[in-house]
Amino acid sequence: MRFAMVVAFAAALAGCVTSPVDYEAKLSQQDPKWASPECQQARMAASDYAAREKEHPGWGFGVLLGPYSMGMVAAVKQHEQQQRRLLARQVHLQCSSRPLPKELDFDPAIYAPKKAQYP
Repeated sequence: MRFAMVVAFAAALAGCVTSPVDYEAKLSQQDPKWASPECQQARMAASDYAAREKEHPGWGFGVLLGPYSMGMVAAVKQHEQQQRRLLARQVHLQCSSRPLPKELDFDPAIYAPKKAQYP
């Protein structure tokens, strides 16, 4: 029971990160960086990610596989949250001259895959 509560809490947190496309809409189009090619690439990457995110089966898929798949679904949701944060950060850096907001001011290396060391 405790595991189910942890999974539900993690899933609730996974949905808290703003979509990079929604974040992009909040930025000023009057900023000189907005028209740059780097900004256009970052916005395109954000919209491509949003389209891919809508394609996957989501929570319904995990429910169909049974209670043991809830951990897998939670891990997928956590990965999506990390990708949203990274893309929103990239969009801000490429499209805005303003300093990074507190929620995007992190080291992107924390989401890099860790090297496994085997004995």
